[in-house]
Amino acid sequence: MSQTFKELFLEYIMILFWIKEAFKLIARAKFSFLLALTSITLSVILITVSVFIIRFSNHFEDQLKSNIIISVFIKDNSTNDEIEQIKSELSQLKYLSSSEFIDKDKAAEIFIKETGEDFRKILDYNPLPASFNLKLKNEYANRQSIKTIIKTLSDYKWSDEVIFRQDFYQKILMYIDQAKIYVFGLTGLIFLVSLYLVYSTVRLILNSKYSELETMKFVGAKLSTIKMPIILNSAITGFLASSIALAIVWLLYFYVKGFLLSIDNVIPNKIEFIVILLSLGPIIGILVTIISLRKISLKI
Repeated sequence: MSQTFKELFLEYIMILFWIKEAFKLIARAKFSFLLALTSITLSVILITVSVFIIRFSNHFEDQLKSNIIISVFIKDNSTNDEIEQIKSELSQLKYLSSSEFIDKDKAAEIFIKETGEDFRKILDYNPLPASFNLKLKNEYANRQSIKTIIKTLSDYKWSDEVIFRQDFYQKILMYIDQAKIYVFGLTGLIFLVSLYLVYSTVRLILNSKYSELETMKFVGAKLSTIKMPIILNSAITGFLASSIALAIVWLLYFYVKGFLLSIDNVIPNKIEFIVILLSLGPIIGILVTIISLRKISLKI
């Protein structure tokens, strides 16, 4: 029992030594610390912003797809019973999320409201046909599926014409996909630069401690005793960087929220978002440091 307590006590002393040495590294290499802090902070902010942009674009894309409307005009000689039969047929189609019937009178009201011209002052009849506005489920709101759906709707006997503003929606979806590529590319480039800066900073620390490391090897220090203070130093730096990034991102969040109300739908779980963001800096710092320390051995 006493042996176990002694081992635990020695481990406790060793951890305290690691932490003390980690903070000493910050005091000794202030410029390197600030450089690493800045690079990791920038990296965390860029990753967070890029993830937000991607999630927002996905959210916008889903909203756009859920509002895609295919208008099916029905033949003028359709009776009320036939219209009810059409409604029944449409309700059984698996690719539709909803359908809205627009009768001739409502079609006239919409036309007058959109154009400002009342054809009823000239014509004594309503030339506009009745129609159904159909909304697709998101999984069917793509070019190939829409093409097939339009062909299917056109083949119905009661269908007179099928209208879909394909070019408009396809252009927007194309722009969204292109924006994602640019965001990924820019973030990846700056992220790699940030990793290189962190790597260079760790190498500077190792070079500044070269003689000390050689002395520690000579007196028989364990490899963990040499590496752990540097790894903890990077973890501390990463956590501080994440904290700064969180403060900046939070300010941006409240600024953007003022004119972009749907932002809460993009980040529904804020606690999870905060935890991930705070973990990102230490993870980056530790991983890069482990890579930087991989060549260190106990050989003198």
